[in-house]
Amino acid sequence: MGVPTQHVADSYDLYIDGAWVSASDGGHFATVDPATEESITEVAEATAEDVDRAVAAAREAFPAWRDTDPDERGRIVHRIGELVRENREELAAIESLDQGKPLSQAKSDVDGAARYFEYYAGAADKLEGTSVPVGADGIDFTLREPYGVSAQITPWNFPGNLFARGVAPALVAGNATVVKPAEQTPLSSLRLAELCEEAGVPDGVVNVVTGFGDPAGAALSSHEGVDTITFTGSVPTGQVIMKQAADNVTPVTLELGGKNPAVVFPDADLDEAARWIDRAIFTNAGQICSAADRVVVHESVHDELVDKLVARAESYELGRGSDDPDMGPVVSAEQFEKVTGYVEVGREEGATLAAGGGTPDGEGYFVEPTIFTDVDNDMRIAQEEIFGPVLSVISFETEAEALEVANDVDYGLVAGIFTSDVTRAHQFARGLEAGNVYVNQWFGDTNQTPFGGYKQSGIGREKGLEALDSYLQTKNVAINLAEGSSDSLPGA
Repeated sequence: MGVPTQHVADSYDLYIDGAWVSASDGGHFATVDPATEESITEVAEATAEDVDRAVAAAREAFPAWRDTDPDERGRIVHRIGELVRENREELAAIESLDQGKPLSQAKSDVDGAARYFEYYAGAADKLEGTSVPVGADGIDFTLREPYGVSAQITPWNFPGNLFARGVAPALVAGNATVVKPAEQTPLSSLRLAELCEEAGVPDGVVNVVTGFGDPAGAALSSHEGVDTITFTGSVPTGQVIMKQAADNVTPVTLELGGKNPAVVFPDADLDEAARWIDRAIFTNAGQICSAADRVVVHESVHDELVDKLVARAESYELGRGSDDPDMGPVVSAEQFEKVTGYVEVGREEGATLAAGGGTPDGEGYFVEPTIFTDVDNDMRIAQEEIFGPVLSVISFETEAEALEVANDVDYGLVAGIFTSDVTRAHQFARGLEAGNVYVNQWFGDTNQTPFGGYKQSGIGREKGLEALDSYLQTKNVAINLAEGSSDSLPGA
């Protein structure tokens, strides 16, 4: 099976200061189609020197972009969204090829990316400060100002969509950006950089350095010329970035892992619960930080819900993303080894394999939709983020037990409640240690709703107006109006 190349160049350079430039040492690496294990194309491998170039370009471009009229910034950012929509088919094809996800899911991701640019464009001329009452002898007000250079280190599960999620608010706030996409999936970010240029973003305001965490990612997160860092990815990598940023006292926004419980009560609509949970764990082959990877279900409806989930899992068609199957491969050989390793861990821990667990013969990094029952919450498959199509089912007897199990992990990104009792839903939601709570749905948040986690799931919020706090700092201005007040000053 060959690799379609109609949307892909023979090779890609770095995008710095509005130009395509080679890596300083001429290095390249291959990006691979996870459905075939074949190389798609070659991409420039950035060095620390290249990161220096990109940060310098962003620093030079920042003052003029900051001083651009807010309504003009908004128009440019909105135009990016329009171009994303106009190039939807191409961007989705690139994303599906490079990441492996079904084409229809890639199109949905592109729609979401366009929406980020549109949504934040409308905020450009509304980033207002406040007036603080201090009495008749003074005036006090605040200004919201951009940080300067925003480093964006993006993951491989939704590369184009998360490029937009971070770059759009950063640009609207008046920052310049340097984006380091994951080495597994760099292609959509490079194409989006072109669209930013076409929309009128000045040279140096958006830069993309492709390469590996070491040296490129480390050079960016530890760079003294970077003023704020946004990272989405694993907890260990997030911890490293925090340590690197600490030397420069650079603020960080971190959206990290999850081990997210879907709590199903006996009064829930089980067909609807199964439909949502199925979508929440097997979309994008489970490679979603907010995936419903733990089902915590009341013992009285455990078997019925499991039967419904197993039937759904066993109906899945796996295939290459461009063929738009139900589920594509996981993203890489490394991820394949990780996910299949956890399937073996589940077996060894004594959980019951109710569905899947296999890897279809042939090429590609495919893992069947997998469901484990008889899971105890202290098992590794219930505590550790697998980031694959693997679901753990845990039963409970009392509501107090359900809440204890739901919260008894190091993470706190999202949680879900399935019940027909609105009072129970409200009360249970208050007790959950999670940044986002879904009730009788999953992935119910939108571009305008804040997203982020408790505990080891991160710091700060992405999406919504709250995300702008990661890209704006507050300046307070205090003006003295009292006559003769300087008389009391030393030397007056």
